[in-house]
Amino acid sequence: MPFSMPRRLLLPLLAAALLGGCVSASKYNALDAKYQQLQASYNADQATIQQLDGRLKVTFDDEILFPEGGYRLTPKAESVLAKLVPVLSGLQNTKVVVDGYTDNVPIGPELRRMGIMSNLDLSSKRADTVADYLLRQGLNQSLISAQGFGESSPVASNDTPAGRAKNRRIEVSLVGPGT
Repeated sequence: MPFSMPRRLLLPLLAAALLGGCVSASKYNALDAKYQQLQASYNADQATIQQLDGRLKVTFDDEILFPEGGYRLTPKAESVLAKLVPVLSGLQNTKVVVDGYTDNVPIGPELRRMGIMSNLDLSSKRADTVADYLLRQGLNQSLISAQGFGESSPVASNDTPAGRAKNRRIEVSLVGPGT
């Protein structure tokens, strides 16, 4: 016997499905608007911007933001990050996730003297530094999080200087509807 749904149930289900599609379209449009705004703000040598499924990711090479082997922002880095602020300000429903990554080169004695004993520590300090900067610019504290991943998620081989440079990065992701 074939399944038959009463008409009184079919209409609400159809309406919910259509409304769900509209929410997805508006979510996509809001993220797309943020993507376009970021593309206009950054040169290719400053950041890579990707629109992924349900999120927007801005990747900064560590040399843009930090001195070699350091975790404090340079004045140039602050000007680069300042371009994010107009895009991120006003967000009420979108999480801002700051992720830090390193290459696999062991931590040197200078960083060890500062209490940084591993690449995980360094990546966490860098992510925290970027998140703190964004908070000082007035972004909503409840929407920002930071985490370091050390050398655990390379995007290139650590066998070459160019590959290690790609692995030393900060990723700022917008996760949510873009509003």
